[in-house]
Amino acid sequence: MIEMAHSDILVQAEAAYKGAGIEPRRFADQAAHLVVRARREANAEALIVALHACARCHYAQLEHAAAKRLLDEAARLAARHALDTRLGLVLLGRAVVNIELGLLDAAQRDLDRAAAYVAGEGLSHLTLMQGALHQNRGKYAEAAERYRWLLSQPGVATEVQAKIGNNLALIESDRGRPDLALALLDHAAVAAKDAGPAVIAGVMQSRGRVLMQAGRFVESLREFDEAGRIYETSGWALGEHFLEYSDVLMDLRLLQEARTMAQQAFEQFRDNGVLLMAAEAQLRVARLALLDGDHAHAIAAAKEVVRSMRQQRRPGWVAMADGIIAEVQARDGAASRTQLTHAGKVAVALEQMGYISHAVQAYLTTGRLALALGCTEEATTALTHAATLSRRTPVLTRMKGRVAAALAAQLAHRDRDVLRHCRSGLNDLAQHRSALASMELRALASGHGVDLGAIGLATLLPTGSASRVLTWMERTRAAALVAVDAPSGAGIEDELAALRSVQADIAQTRRETGLEPPELLARQAALESRIRRASWAGSAATQAAESMVGTSELRRLLDGRVLVEYGVLRGELIAVVLDSRRTRLHRLGPLDTVNAEAEALLFALRRLSRRRTPASSLAARDMAAEDLRRLHALLIDPLGLAPDAPLVVVPAGELQRIPWSPLHTGPVTLAPSASFWARTRLAQQSSDRVVLAAGPQLPGAVTEVELLRTLHAGATMLLPPDSTVEQVALQLRGAGLAHLACHGSLRADNPTFSSLLFSDGPLTVHELTLRGLAPHRMVLASCDSGVGVVYDGNEMLGFVSALMARGTAGVVGSMVLLPDMDAVPLMRALHERVIAGATLADALHLARADMAQDDGQAFLTWCAFNAYGAA
Repeated sequence: MIEMAHSDILVQAEAAYKGAGIEPRRFADQAAHLVVRARREANAEALIVALHACARCHYAQLEHAAAKRLLDEAARLAARHALDTRLGLVLLGRAVVNIELGLLDAAQRDLDRAAAYVAGEGLSHLTLMQGALHQNRGKYAEAAERYRWLLSQPGVATEVQAKIGNNLALIESDRGRPDLALALLDHAAVAAKDAGPAVIAGVMQSRGRVLMQAGRFVESLREFDEAGRIYETSGWALGEHFLEYSDVLMDLRLLQEARTMAQQAFEQFRDNGVLLMAAEAQLRVARLALLDGDHAHAIAAAKEVVRSMRQQRRPGWVAMADGIIAEVQARDGAASRTQLTHAGKVAVALEQMGYISHAVQAYLTTGRLALALGCTEEATTALTHAATLSRRTPVLTRMKGRVAAALAAQLAHRDRDVLRHCRSGLNDLAQHRSALASMELRALASGHGVDLGAIGLATLLPTGSASRVLTWMERTRAAALVAVDAPSGAGIEDELAALRSVQADIAQTRRETGLEPPELLARQAALESRIRRASWAGSAATQAAESMVGTSELRRLLDGRVLVEYGVLRGELIAVVLDSRRTRLHRLGPLDTVNAEAEALLFALRRLSRRRTPASSLAARDMAAEDLRRLHALLIDPLGLAPDAPLVVVPAGELQRIPWSPLHTGPVTLAPSASFWARTRLAQQSSDRVVLAAGPQLPGAVTEVELLRTLHAGATMLLPPDSTVEQVALQLRGAGLAHLACHGSLRADNPTFSSLLFSDGPLTVHELTLRGLAPHRMVLASCDSGVGVVYDGNEMLGFVSALMARGTAGVVGSMVLLPDMDAVPLMRALHERVIAGATLADALHLARADMAQDDGQAFLTWCAFNAYGAA
């Protein structure tokens, strides 16, 4: 072996090599300069080290092909000059790159060859990489054996200890042991302190992943956000961070955000030839497409993963991708005997390799395929095993086991066991939801319980017991609203102000040019993303709502009103009617028929909202009136209600978006659930203070508020330009009655940023929630203010849900667009009745009764408003 003399350039190259592993962006230019200089000076050893430093910088930016070319040259030079120690280190570095390129055999050859040249700390890195290679092949036991042996050796470098602890934790996490994984990560975090930012961020990222699995969601999101900040600051590419973060977002059912992040990761890895990580990212893309209902994309992505993972000889990942394909087939009703056999083999393989959560899903899928084929015995076996395997697993996996157990009990006609498993699963979901820090996340989480709710409802419906059906439906209603978030705008006041400023700039540019500048839209999106993430990682809700209210208590609180609660099972609409004497169950027919009529009504009302000729306006009015008659025949007529009976309506799903006031001749109020209505019925008004506020660009709003000021002596009135968001928010806090007349904007893509426009910009649902604004009663005289976005699990997000979650006991809001000035007479009449002591629902009913309906605009206003709650 020829030893080369140390020189100034070699010292610099070694410093660049060390620095590139910590801050690659900072050392990239220096390493490249040293390569040029070493070539010029014909210093082979310095050139090897400088090439390795450059390779590290490229590797950090996911430029693996470039890194491999540099390492190939460095390996040739080291071999030619018999620099064995340098060759061993280069081979270890190239093995890392080859693993992520999906060249696992080449990585194994590099490690085998390096074994002859490394010693001391290099030997520790060799053993670490051998374990990592086993882990990437899905050979968890072999990987864990090497890791634990290495940890038992004296003098192992702290960087290696941190990486071993991290890798062992991921193995234990995949085996469904998050507590053990967190203990390992605690030790790894201590060791990582001296190992550089990339190792620190890697441990934090793994901790975020395991915390999510353990149900500690707020902590998980904070760990991921901090890890991303460290990666970005120190110059590491974010592909792997995006990949891991997409799993967290998937568990939170933030499916669009997760799909975007997983797709970004996939494209980064693919474009840089990082095939191992690209295939892992594409598996996430396939899973997310399945959850999002995009089955064609899910199949295509999963098949590509199967092809890629077979080439890389990673059977565990092949089995996961095959599991997704089988799940799509089960959901699409495309079951065959061949598919069932293959699905069963996939489930067994996943279990044997220790991928427990994936195995539970695979056994559940196998059971559903067997059910579709009428193979009762095989279905029972698979479902029962899924349930058994899910015990003592994280909550979301355990819920899948509850679904499997309920289906198995259903096959055996054990109704009590079906309901027991469904209740247990919904209790698990409630526990999961209670750890979430925002109403948005809780609303999304309800989607995890859809199967359990449907199975329980399908079991109870044939019994004909209206009371039991009502009680069951109440279990799955408005769960996102049953905890109150602590007001917390701290830390994001600047972002909220900046968002208003950007939105004002966008609005002004739109008015002046008709365009929306891409740079402003990008800035708006970035601010909204930061604000949302701040809410996700805030403090969990601090106050649980009351438990479900029984039927006898509901009757007492209804005090002559009639409760109508709608539900949906397998596309059929049902209703439970609770009046002063009895509880009745009605089956109303296909939901699609109702939805079609509702869409026709909303279309006709949208036509009326645009100024038209008298003839076309009357035609649209007649069309809307006919749609109302048909909806009445579908939703109200079959219930046998007295025409003037005051109703409390709990809609289901998309029925929440329609105007209910014109569907019945008596007073109508809506509620997210019967128990939630009862909560508003018991709410006490703590203040008589009245707030009246008008937004800009609406002369009718100013007229409306000034008129209402003559009715409410001593009311606080805010008009442009004084009706700023800050002033409106200040006055709303603790108000007894508030009336807001302004432009409203529904954000179907992101309902927490639906807004009401005031003098200096929009007041969003998000800000209203963060500030804890909840007047006892609120009238929203603005377009679409009563409309929200419907989520799986009978959840809705919008102004009404945000206010009621905070404690508002009565709301009036519009379900449609309203031209300026048209609602002024109705609002005056409504407030006159409120002053006389009527509830908002009764006041709206009486005010509407006095309205003419002889032209399109009057008819639109007559239809537009819904009342919510009991106040």
